[in-house]
Amino acid sequence: MQVITPVTHNLGAFEVRRTLPALARTMVGPFIFVDQFGPAHFDIGGGMDVRPHPHINLATVTYLFEGAIDHRDSLGTFATIRPGALNLMTAGRGIVHSERTPAAERATGSPISGMQTWLALPDGKEEIDPAFEHVTAEALPLVEGEGVRATVIMGDLWGASSPVTQHAATIYADIAMAQGATLPIAAEADERAILVAMGDASIDGQPLERHALHILEPGVPMLLRATSAARVMLLGGEAFATPRHVWWNFVSSSRERIRQAKDDWAAGAFPTVPEDDAEFIPIPDVPKTVSYP
Repeated sequence: MQVITPVTHNLGAFEVRRTLPALARTMVGPFIFVDQFGPAHFDIGGGMDVRPHPHINLATVTYLFEGAIDHRDSLGTFATIRPGALNLMTAGRGIVHSERTPAAERATGSPISGMQTWLALPDGKEEIDPAFEHVTAEALPLVEGEGVRATVIMGDLWGASSPVTQHAATIYADIAMAQGATLPIAAEADERAILVAMGDASIDGQPLERHALHILEPGVPMLLRATSAARVMLLGGEAFATPRHVWWNFVSSSRERIRQAKDDWAAGAFPTVPEDDAEFIPIPDVPKTVSYP
């Protein structure tokens, strides 16, 4: 089992643990970026302020354990995401968005904890039209067993199907487990990984390092067991035949396409975000997110 230990970035008010992309591995199924952020608590008046920035050739998936985030994008979308709901933003040929703590949470101080992942778009779909999809917590299927509550965020798992759009075959689940509870992990997906976000767990008797990404052996059914109360993320899907490159917020099968996106952002050629166009994130000299092809 391959284990990818996260790189931790301190953003001041909270920490982000990044497991993909990594030197050892770029993707698991369509997942090309995996961040766990928090848990943390903003002081009164504080909050998250991710200024407008661009993406191409990917879809972002935002899922919260605690807190709230206001999403705005260049399509004119405004949506507040809260725990258990899903934001799927498809960048396609290009989109710009911002993520900020809502005013009500700033006024009182608020917690923040969750996952942000990126899905590479498959061959033939990299340059599709940008789109946004918000799915409420109530609309995501919940699979319950003895000591287990598993939310199927994307794909088909344990006999349940998520309504969330898939551009490539994807599995993604949030699994809350009581101590001693078990859950079978089916072998159908080409590639699968487990991340223990909170608590402690094992897979087929092998302990799992908290916050690390554990790449499971393909084609082998496995048994997940909670050794304490735990929150575990399962993710994966179809393997990509064509490599993907990552540079900053851009993902593509073409390095030239990424260079073009960098030039377009520097030239102000991307669309702006309505009601949040007074500032933006400039292109960094040395990005924190890169792939290693």
